[in-house]
Formats: sequence, C-alpha cells, structure tokens
Amino acid sequence: MSTDIHGGIEFRHPGAGTDYYEGEPWVAAMDLWPLYDETDYAAFGCLFGVRNYSGFQPLAPDRGLPVDLSSGMRAQLEPWLAPGELDSASWVSWAELATLDLTAAPDHFVGRLSWHTRTLPSTVYQQLVTDPWQPEVLSTVGVPPADLRGTTTRVEWSTDKLNCAYEPLTVGAVLGPETHWPHVFAVMKALAGRFGDDGVRLVVAFD
Repeated sequence: MSTDIHGGIEFRHPGAGTDYYEGEPWVAAMDLWPLYDETDYAAFGCLFGVRNYSGFQPLAPDRGLPVDLSSGMRAQLEPWLAPGELDSASWVSWAELATLDLTAAPDHFVGRLSWHTRTLPSTVYQQLVTDPWQPEVLSTVGVPPADLRGTTTRVEWSTDKLNCAYEPLTVGAVLGPETHWPHVFAVMKALAGRFGDDGVRLVVAFD
C-alpha cells in the first residue's frame, strides 16, 4: 500500500504576541497539493524520515503537529491522523530547508535505477543501487553504457528490451528541478521574504 503526503504552508502573523492582534499566531497560506503532487519515498525519507528506505539522515522526522497549528491546517490534516498516530505528521521551517546540504547522500546507496520494457503498456520498476551495483541489478539491466560514478545528473539509455535511467541519490537530486519540490520551496522563500525564515513552515501528514 502506498504512502501519500498531505499538508500545506503556514506563516506566522506579524502581529502575533502583540496587544492589538487577537487572531491565531500562524495562518494557513496554501495547500500543498497544487504545488506538489508526487509520491517519492526518497524525498519523504530525506525530509521527514517516512518510508526512508534510502537511508538519508532526515531533516525533520517525527515532530508531530505543531502545538500552535492554525485551525485551518489542523482541520485539513487531522482526518489523515488516527488517534495516537501523530508520528505520521511533521513540520519544517524555511530556515531549515534553506540550509539543506544538497550534496548530502545516504551512507549505503549511491543512486536510483528505474527501467521499463520498450513495449506499451509497461510497468516502471525501481531499485536502489550500491557501488558496485548489486549482481541482481546487473543481471536485469546489464552493464550501464558509461561509468556513472560521480555523475550529478540523470542518465538515460536503452537496451534491446528496456528503457533505463539512473539518478544519483543526493538531497539535491531527490528534491531538485526534476521534481515538484522547487514549486513548494519557491512559495516558502517568497513568504519568508515578508515574514522571516523562521516565520514560514511546511506542515505535513502521511497516510
């Protein structure tokens, strides 16, 4: 059964903590789904430690929902959280995201390989690979057309029967321009320009 992500972006109201402002300290700014509509366990693991098969050191694991979560975001997320399962929720500030080391990688795996047959319809298969590649991977897709050690970009090639692709397993790869995450980060960065890096956060839940 697959795991999906839900949530949205909040900002801290500049009047929070003052005598003249009586509203909630955090305000829901935007739902996540118009910006991000993917299911990528490498990214989920990298950011939140969820389905972390890749072995990244997660940035913001197991934080639960913020105690000062806006009522709008709470109403959106709580249906996905059964009682006692707040470990399936977390949050991360733009200040933390802005300092991510995009070159960081897991200790064990070096990349992600995907392949599918050249005839349609075709199921896409994925495999995390070590250095050197596991024998079962080589027996399936054969030897890659070039030495992929140290590559920083996605590489594609074809065999007689398969279309194959390899991408390095770094933070920059799983959150990079080939994904939907730059849309999320662009909105958070824009809001941080008004409300401060610590005044913008992404709140998520998984089901």
